[in-house]
Amino acid sequence: MSMIKLTLPDGSVREVPAGTSARQVAESIGAGLARAALAARIDGTIRDLDRPIESDATLAILTDRDPDALGVLRHSAAHVLATAVRELFPGAGIGFGPSIEDGFYYDFEVPRPFTPEDLENIESRMAAVVKSDFPFVREVVDREGANRRFADDPLKLERISELGDDETITIYTDGPFTDLCRGPHVPSTGRLKHFKLLHAAGAYWRGDERRQMLQRIYGTAWFKKEDLEQYLNRLEEARKRDHRVLGKQLDLYSIQDAVGPGLVFWHPKGAMVKWLLSRAVEDDNVRSGYELVYTPNITREELFRISGHLPLYAANQYPAMGAGAGEDEDVKYRVKPMNCPMHCLIYKSQQRSYRDLPLRLSEVANVYRNERSGVLHGLLRVRGLSMDDAHIFCTMDQAEDEILLCLSQVERLVRDAFGFELDFEVSTRPPERLGDDAAWDKAEAMLKAALERSGIPFRMDEGGGAFYGPKIDIKFRDAIGRLWQGPTIQLDFQLPERFELEYTGTDNKPHRPVMIHRAIYGTLERFIGNLIEHFAGAFPLWLAPEQVRVVPISDAQLPAAKELAAGLKQAGLRVHVDERSETLNYRIRDAEVHKVPYMAVVGQREAEAGTVAVRARGTGAKQEVLAVADFRERLLDEVARRAH
Repeated sequence: MSMIKLTLPDGSVREVPAGTSARQVAESIGAGLARAALAARIDGTIRDLDRPIESDATLAILTDRDPDALGVLRHSAAHVLATAVRELFPGAGIGFGPSIEDGFYYDFEVPRPFTPEDLENIESRMAAVVKSDFPFVREVVDREGANRRFADDPLKLERISELGDDETITIYTDGPFTDLCRGPHVPSTGRLKHFKLLHAAGAYWRGDERRQMLQRIYGTAWFKKEDLEQYLNRLEEARKRDHRVLGKQLDLYSIQDAVGPGLVFWHPKGAMVKWLLSRAVEDDNVRSGYELVYTPNITREELFRISGHLPLYAANQYPAMGAGAGEDEDVKYRVKPMNCPMHCLIYKSQQRSYRDLPLRLSEVANVYRNERSGVLHGLLRVRGLSMDDAHIFCTMDQAEDEILLCLSQVERLVRDAFGFELDFEVSTRPPERLGDDAAWDKAEAMLKAALERSGIPFRMDEGGGAFYGPKIDIKFRDAIGRLWQGPTIQLDFQLPERFELEYTGTDNKPHRPVMIHRAIYGTLERFIGNLIEHFAGAFPLWLAPEQVRVVPISDAQLPAAKELAAGLKQAGLRVHVDERSETLNYRIRDAEVHKVPYMAVVGQREAEAGTVAVRARGTGAKQEVLAVADFRERLLDEVARRAH
């Protein structure tokens, strides 16, 4: 019998017979570990506990303390869900059932959508499957055997037909249910203790709008009851903060069928928020040495062939349009999905010297992307986007300092302005990309060096870069702990090459500049959606579309209320006088519903004394009587500090 060596996390080595399973190793270490064991990490790959180990390897036993174990539990929960659905709906077609962030889902082909009552019954049946404690049994089959096992399920047969001849085909069985699956799974269904089905929704098969509509059931699963309860509480809080609901309540924006999905109408209050954010980033750009530019919204599509976006980005571009009057009919135009090729043309419009660099061009621009209707989601995923875009052209020696400049802007405009906790990742070369590995090596090293020089901790996202270069992805955590995609800083050696950009160096010879793509908010639509949910619609004073609601107690105080409002407006504040004939309590309640930061109540006493009764948002009925000048100075100070 041949022996193999297994290296454990503590560095110790165990010599065991080839074919020993991780479960057997766990049992040899101790009964406690064997009971807690859920899966194994073998040479970095997660596998079932009972998979035989045939050669020397590193081995770690996963318990509920290992973050990777939660994904295994949730994938197993998806199979328990499918088991229950097949028992209650025997003819259901079985699609895919992966684990996802915070949970799992499974797609089913059924005659009608699932109802809330169906979900209750399915969840009850899942509990019975868990109680039965069926083991998850892995089996390797050949293609003929797989086709035979899933002869009644066209969705599985389609997937089997796509598997390569050299791929190992595996199936997993738990009790009455068998599924085509790579695994891994927890040892048995009984390990699933704390789970909840959340909702059902339609989902196209393979995400293709031309294919049949399936029904997707979402759920969540956790190792501890308190973790499940906390997650469900977070979901409830997220529902209260839903930017689509608050956007309507606060009259910020709308998306209208007459125009189409994913295209945003900014109402006056929402437009004010958008304008304030645009102004904040443009002001910071000008102070930081950027130059403002504006570029056309459509272009001959040849521009995107030069840049490489066609065909690599063709799926997200709107179809080509015919040429204008008097042009060659073979010429086609495209609505622009990004600004970088345009900024390259501005750079190339004149001869550049090393003395001109760095050249920083910025543009808050409208771009359009042909997103599938199924992924559109309020402001978070749209087809018409406003990007706070900038591109920096610099020498290789200047690139690291320019990245540091971008990082400092992120800190001012995102961290300091809103109090967000930031999370940094360096996203490296994807499988489909432009350029050679040497250029990618240099670009990736430069991004890491800039972060290290700044003392900023970061993670690596292998393969997550853009097709033209690696990037720093910056995420921010909102008030209820969710991570959102935010700023990006992308280093690009490809577009300067493709557009033949040059500058004259100190040696009087032509050189290629380096190009940095940078967006602070990303898109204003998504960022505003994030802010609505982070603040639950209660924007900080500097960003609130209406900063003060002046409420006269009666018509007798209306002249004093208007005088107060005029003075505050003269100071640059956004003020509205509520002179409706409704009751005082109604008008105060209306200001609270619209989340106005301050109410200034003017009664006869205040009108005569030159004071105002101030109610700050979130303080209930508490009032503070202030001199008008003191109130104005308090507001201006809070705006200047961008308190949040």
